[in-house]
Amino acid sequence: MRLAGHSCPTVAGAWLMTTRALRALYGDTVPERGGVVVNFGDSLEGGVTGVIASIATLLTGAAGCGGFKGLAGRFSRRNLLSFDAAGVADIRFTRRDTGVSVQVSLDLSPVPGDPRMGMLLPVLLSGSATKEEARQFGELWQDRVRRILVDFHDDPRLVQIS
Repeated sequence: MRLAGHSCPTVAGAWLMTTRALRALYGDTVPERGGVVVNFGDSLEGGVTGVIASIATLLTGAAGCGGFKGLAGRFSRRNLLSFDAAGVADIRFTRRDTGVSVQVSLDLSPVPGDPRMGMLLPVLLSGSATKEEARQFGELWQDRVRRILVDFHDDPRLVQIS
């Protein structure tokens, strides 16, 4: 998760959505980098879409207009990532070679955060948290990320594929 710049439930969920979509599209074969188009139903600025898109880009190679332009007309990854796509609820991954696509959505409610986080977050955001409160929040936050990626990695309730 360090490639994303931070570790959070959204990043963990984005990892799960993307890896499960690739598994659904490619099975046991290795996906081709730049071989997938990724469409988001939401705008880039909407909620956590940008964070999720950054993980999808890292894993698939799909990029917007600023992506890799390719070599000698081959291997371009530009314009393989888009937002506000019609008919897409959350995220659609489409293989470029076959046209087969899957839509994925995320539900992290089966992995709830520790209730103490709800009490600690406002204190942190106000800037009045003690070092101990900040440490405890960080530990609880990262424990949820760990549970998502380790304990619930294969739980079908987290990522829905259609």
